[in-house]
Amino acid sequence: MSIKENIQTLKDDLSAEEKFIENAIRTERFVKKYQKPLMASVVSLLLAVGGAIGYQAYDQAKIENSNTALNALLANPDNTEALKNLEKENSSLYELYTLSKAIKASDTKALKSLVQAKSPEIADIAAYETAVLTKDQKALENYAKKQDAVYQDMALIEMAVTLIQKGDTVSAHSKLALIKEDSAMYPTAQTLSHFGVKE
Repeated sequence: MSIKENIQTLKDDLSAEEKFIENAIRTERFVKKYQKPLMASVVSLLLAVGGAIGYQAYDQAKIENSNTALNALLANPDNTEALKNLEKENSSLYELYTLSKAIKASDTKALKSLVQAKSPEIADIAAYETAVLTKDQKALENYAKKQDAVYQDMALIEMAVTLIQKGDTVSAHSKLALIKEDSAMYPTAQTLSHFGVKE
């Protein structure tokens, strides 16, 4: 190698080291300038991850506690402590358990209280069951008029049967005609219409 080539190699090495040092200085200046926002971002990220993990653990514990309470109630329905725990840990599951128990026992008082349930499906079923058990035709009529009623067609069948028993076959037929062909209750409505309702 010639001296000229050696000098060029040294210059290139110095230039590369100079660029490296220059980049390090720029990085150091950037970090010093934005140190607080960078630290805040890192801390926020750590807190968010920690919070998500903590919430997931809390949610899982609630699920396990509500399942334990439900299993205890299924083993012993008179277990008031398990009932309180279920209500505290999972209000929707508590309402469902209460609805199931009220329907099984034909408990109209419990069903009436569940008409105000947080879960719209449970409130809907409780309204239907209450109207059927109390034989309240006005309540069944109002229930059947609700567009999103779960048992809308069942309510129409109930009303039609009551009208048939009263001898009002024309009104019963008009109730049965409201049941659509794609409904699971349509065959029952057709049977009642043909055999139970004579016009």
